[in-house]
Amino acid sequence: MTHTDPIRTAFEEARATLDAFLADPKNVAAVQRFSEAAAETFRRGGLLMSCGNGGSMCDAMHFAEEFTGRFRKDRAALPAIAFSDPSQLTCIANDFGFDAVFARSVEAYGKKGDLLLAITTSGNSPNILNAIEAAKKKGITTVGLLGKGGGKAKALVDVPIVVPLAETSDRIQEVHIKVIHIAIEAVERALFPQNYAAR
Repeated sequence: MTHTDPIRTAFEEARATLDAFLADPKNVAAVQRFSEAAAETFRRGGLLMSCGNGGSMCDAMHFAEEFTGRFRKDRAALPAIAFSDPSQLTCIANDFGFDAVFARSVEAYGKKGDLLLAITTSGNSPNILNAIEAAKKKGITTVGLLGKGGGKAKALVDVPIVVPLAETSDRIQEVHIKVIHIAIEAVERALFPQNYAAR
């Protein structure tokens, strides 16, 4: 009797999700738009902001730290921040409710010409939707890393990037982190081409 190998099955599901993402040229084009918008934000002296819940907050933090630290090689630090400070989040949640935690941070730190990366696997997290709305009011470019059809966020953000096929957050987040790494590399290649010059 043959039994399904759950580990191999998980890898195959992950591969199928990535293949489905790459099969639609609009997805790669959206990642290109994201990368170009982020690079242009830095050129103008703007700030990249990111937010998400749970695993998506981890991805938001990962996104920001790669810019303030180092991705491939040494280069100047770039201004990026993830809304993840527990004292700020719990203060805002206590005073205004959890749905306001990211919107208040956008109001505090964001300005016209900045960029907000909003990450939600459902596309419907109320605190993410509120952050997007707050960003739009301030003239901040919005990018959504989304799943499950994109939810309400798809129509709100300037650049929606929606993971197809996957129905679970883990498979969606696996593509999200690939998009994040690829966008960061593209930004570095645009701003620090010497770091990628053939030697």
